[in-house]
Amino acid sequence: QVQLVESGGGLVQAGGSLRLSCANSGTIVTLNAMAWYRQAPGKQRELVAHMFSAGAPNYADSVKGRFTISGDNAKNTVALQMNSLKPEDTAVYYCRSWSGFNSYWGQGTQVTVSS
Repeated sequence: QVQLVESGGGLVQAGGSLRLSCANSGTIVTLNAMAWYRQAPGKQRELVAHMFSAGAPNYADSVKGRFTISGDNAKNTVALQMNSLKPEDTAVYYCRSWSGFNSYWGQGTQVTVSS
């Protein structure tokens, strides 16, 4: 069973950086794709960054040039490097991975950016 666990969230000042990590603490599987989503209070969950196991990553316009997604299929890990953080980046961040027809979510990690 795949169990995704995020870490690395926290409180940071505007302009700062954080690195989120997501690891599979369960059975290692072959991943087709990995992604990060976020959900701010009162808003819908939105896709932040996505990558197939082979191919260039895609980013939401709001984070392009500031966030970088990276992943290791063999280890079932995915990371999100977040630079030049803004208060509007404040949200709960979730990792998601796909294996075949199945997708898996982490429990989320809070990121708070103060102005």
